[in-house]
Amino acid sequence: MFRSQRLTLPSGERSWTVLGADHRMVEPAEEYLEYLRAQQASPNTVKSYARSLALWWQYLDAFRLRWDAVTLENFGAFLTWLRTGDEPEVASIERRPARFAESTIAARLHAVVSCYDYHVLNGVDVGRDLHRITHRGGSRYKPLLEHIARRKGRRETVIRVRGPRPAAPPILTPQQIELIGEACASWHVQGREWRGSVRNRLLWMVLAETGVRLGEALGLQHRDWHTGRGDTPFIEVVARDHPHAVRAKSGYRRLYVSDELDRLYGEYVWQLCEAGADLVTDDFDATCVFVNLEREPRFAPWRPESVYDLVDRLRRQLSEQVPRPQRRADYAQLLRARHRGRRDAGSGAVEGIHLRLADRHAR
Repeated sequence: MFRSQRLTLPSGERSWTVLGADHRMVEPAEEYLEYLRAQQASPNTVKSYARSLALWWQYLDAFRLRWDAVTLENFGAFLTWLRTGDEPEVASIERRPARFAESTIAARLHAVVSCYDYHVLNGVDVGRDLHRITHRGGSRYKPLLEHIARRKGRRETVIRVRGPRPAAPPILTPQQIELIGEACASWHVQGREWRGSVRNRLLWMVLAETGVRLGEALGLQHRDWHTGRGDTPFIEVVARDHPHAVRAKSGYRRLYVSDELDRLYGEYVWQLCEAGADLVTDDFDATCVFVNLEREPRFAPWRPESVYDLVDRLRRQLSEQVPRPQRRADYAQLLRARHRGRRDAGSGAVEGIHLRLADRHAR
């Protein structure tokens, strides 16, 4: 049975590979995954490709095919096998739901084709029929360099998975964001103190105001937060290594934030210092903003999985209070009205919040 397996590299980085029935690495798959690691592909990309290649080798094993002697017909049968899971001796006529969504099947096929493209470039005579050169120009729209492409032709994948167009990502309105923030932590007027988790509220407010990805928010360090000193406070998104492999995919950015969010960050730092977070490290500025507060190891960088658990809890808690998200255009209009008059130079992402955590948590 072929399967994807998590492993720890000598450098300490976690990655994924494909193991066969003999618990050994599948050499062609591992060679390609190592190429992805050398290209500094995202660990989640390596994980997804490893799962796709494990399914491909399961298919090859079930149908007794050699990986370097497959034809275009075998790739088409692979798509059918992904949908039905039927073995070679089975010819089912029963109507039943597919094992995977069409978008997932398309992603699995893309990973397998990319693996074969890599081996073709390395001189392996396999998978050359997966692409063709086309010179078509039926569309009314013509790109700027269409005349060059028409002479040389375009390289297209022969086998494709046609699925429905992706739906618009779900959007939270300002009222919904306020409900989430109050569920995390709220200001007690009589006691003049915050009650609840200021860290959780700060995370949601950072995502709301700046539009950064979850990985970019978890990768923020205290030296990236520049509090206001008579001017507008801002944060810097910097690409750097993270113990949980979260990434800043969009490169360096400077994003201006409101004074309200800056004060919330100050309250959070005060609570961290009271808990002794500044005493367990020699350089507090180089530590992550979002850290463990209750679980061990304390003050270690927060994991994305912990945020997913938080999302699940908030969904259960606010299931009846948070209505269905509005469209992006409606939300952008509301958010512009909310932030009118504020200096947001450099923060183009403030007009919309994509729930980038995961589709299963955002929908």
